[in-house]
Amino acid sequence: MSEGYQIRNQSAPHFLTFTVVDWVDVFTRKSCRDIVIESLKFCQKNKGMEIYGYVIMSNHIHMIIQSNDGNLSNLIKDFKSFVAKQILEEIESGGESRADWMLKRFEFAAQSNSRNSKYQFWRYGNHPEEVSSEKFLWTKLNYIHMNPVRAGIVNKASDYLYSSAANYVGGEGLIEFELPSNPIIDVLRKERFNFEIDEW
Repeated sequence: MSEGYQIRNQSAPHFLTFTVVDWVDVFTRKSCRDIVIESLKFCQKNKGMEIYGYVIMSNHIHMIIQSNDGNLSNLIKDFKSFVAKQILEEIESGGESRADWMLKRFEFAAQSNSRNSKYQFWRYGNHPEEVSSEKFLWTKLNYIHMNPVRAGIVNKASDYLYSSAANYVGGEGLIEFELPSNPIIDVLRKERFNFEIDEW
């Protein structure tokens, strides 16, 4: 974790980015995206994870989460470790046509650090930013939800299945969670970001 981006308040919500080593496009596979979704649900139910928003892109994940148990660092470690283990098993099982190439990249990355075993799946560091205000929260949520739009995957953020945009627009997404209250949502979304809610 780079200096200046550390989790100092373990109970506060943080904006985080988890990136696959070498930007390998692991999450183009539905099975790998589903592993992330199921892992988030498990952490919600069993590890005190509070979710405010997320998006799964082809090679990275953005999310805003909080630890109800007051130990966000351990929660992140457990989540990333489990997801990496499950996805590596999925790749090794033979369902991935690029398996040899991917595993060689992960193996090569692991050689650069003694903390690794055979493979390194995630890049080190999560670039954590503490959510210290409502304005910051909604700025980051808009950034998260617009990722697939900026990438040209969808025209409306809520059309992207593997993000929380649909939770905020229609109330239904792959993961259920309680939405944060926001009395100035219209001002932030319509004036600051210059797009209407129904364009999501």
